Order: sequence, then structure tokens, then C-alpha cells
Amino acid sequence: MTQTIAVIRGDGIGPEIMDATLKVLDALDLGLSYDFVEAGLVAYEKQGELLPTATMDAIRKHRVALKSPLTTPVGEGFSSINVELRKRFDLYANVRPAISFPNTKSRYENIDLITVRENTEGAYIGEGQNLTADGETATLTQKITRRGSERIVRYAFDLARRIGRKKVTVVHKANILKSTSGLFLKVARQVATEYPDIQCNDMIVDNTCMQLVMRPEQFDVIVTTNLFGDIISDLCAGLVGGLGLAPGANIGTEAAIFEAVHGSAPDIAGKGIANPVALLLGAAQMLDHLGHNDAARRLRQAIVETMTAKDNLTPDLGGSGTTESFAQAIANRAKA
Repeated sequence: MTQTIAVIRGDGIGPEIMDATLKVLDALDLGLSYDFVEAGLVAYEKQGELLPTATMDAIRKHRVALKSPLTTPVGEGFSSINVELRKRFDLYANVRPAISFPNTKSRYENIDLITVRENTEGAYIGEGQNLTADGETATLTQKITRRGSERIVRYAFDLARRIGRKKVTVVHKANILKSTSGLFLKVARQVATEYPDIQCNDMIVDNTCMQLVMRPEQFDVIVTTNLFGDIISDLCAGLVGGLGLAPGANIGTEAAIFEAVHGSAPDIAGKGIANPVALLLGAAQMLDHLGHNDAARRLRQAIVETMTAKDNLTPDLGGSGTTESFAQAIANRAKA
């Protein structure tokens, strides 16, 4: 059966890394077909909308989307297209793996951890934002619910069980934020009792950041609230060499969107030197989601082999290859 996915080619380097990624997906010969839709700056310039109805309909219909980086024009519509997509489709789980790859400029080796971030609550929902008339005081409401906390923690434990992870660390600030973070921690501890096969501990967020830098090997799966998860997932990307190797999945019950988490990098757009690995890893997450687990494993292995061989690496990885030649080298290994 052919699986159709919505594809958003994105802004800046987006089209280049998406074309490279689709080349590799095609080499895996899974019978995927693509419904190309637009969002971001490209959509705004053509259609006057950042998220056209046709794009939303395609994601709703296919239930799976692969997305390149988007540019949200300043002062137009919503503050972030990514946040808006998460809201519209209730993509409550943001899943960010951080895995060491060979021949990167990383300070660490053998990092293999996953941050599971709640995507729809907390400080980022923007409720109650207010600036007093004199411009002296700004306020914001932070909201955490039992339902939101329970489903993200349950997602983290289910993920750990499904892929054979042994430990989940609940990250919080309940010592200070006693109501919001306190509720999250309380619910997390309750959920953890239903998973006796998985070790669970909890850690205050500031200590977590220190421990990630000092002894990252102690972590396996981290689950936390929206703001903390945003910060920690980027810190973890830094452990393995930066956002050029950082994919992300945004998963809900009705839809899932997979992406590279770096920006659209307009300064190098059109030069053919953008690194496609983050989006390729996002595509690997998508394949796992679709049940193509063997193909996802082959794709990740092809990336590792290509980086080990230093075959057509892009300049950011110390090579002189192009986006296209790097992708071709990965595609050749993926289909071998």
C-alpha cells in the first residue's frame, strides 16, 4: 500500500535539504508518495497566508508531514508557525533524540539520549501576556494540567518500553514552582508506578543541565515541560555537535510532523552546501512512526557509514561535498 505524506519544502535552505532527503527516501524504495504543500515565507509571498488551508487539509488527510525549516515573518500573523502547527493539531509530544555521530566537532562520544518535551502547555501557550501601560511590568500565565502532564509522561514511558530504553528522568522545578511544576512531578510519579520495568528518577532542571554537561551518560530518556524541554533539547544537541544533527518529531493522536530543528539559514541558501542530516534523521523518525523500522535503521546506519568514511561531507562537517553529493553518498549506502 502506498503511503502519502505531506511535504513542506520550507524556506531558505529548506528546499535543498528536502530534495536531498527525498532522494535518500526514494533509494529506500518504500513506495512513499509526496503531496507537496507550502507554509512559511514562500506561502505568504504566494498566497498571503503563512499556513494556507490546503496545507492544513493535507496534513489532516495524510496524518504525517515532513517539514523543512520555515521562516515566520516578523509582525505577520502568529509569533511562530511551528507553535501554531502544534496547537492546531494538538501535537503534544516533541521527541528530540541526541545521538553521537563520527567525525563531528563534538566534545563527547557515545551520547544516546532522548528528550520528550510537552508541546502544548506551560509558558509557551501565551495566555495572559500583558505589558502595563507604563511599560514597566510584564506578566504571563503559565498553565499545566493533569491531562497534559499525564499524557506526555505516559508517552515517554511507552516510548522507552517500545524501543528498549531502561530509564526515564522526570525534570522539573517543583521546589520553587510548587503549583505548576509540582503538579507535573506529582502526576509523573503516579504514572511511573505503572511501569515497574523502567527505572525512574526525578531531577531539578538546573541540576539536570549541570549533570548533562558533566556526566551525560547517566541519562536515557528525559521527560519535562515545554520551556525546560526547549532548553534541554538544544543543550543535548550541543553535546553531539549542534543543531545540524538534531531532528525532531511532533506527535499527536491525529497527526505527526517530522522536521529538522535548525533554522532556514538564509545566508547559505542556494549555495548547495547545507547539511541535510538533521532532516534525514527526522525522516528516520517518520519511518519508525510509519512502521518502517528496518528502513529507519538502514537510513541511520547509512548516515553513520558515510560520516565515518568522510564521503562527500558538507563544509560544516569538515568536508568539501555538496548537499546533493552528500545525500547521494548516503542514498548509495542506504539501498546497498
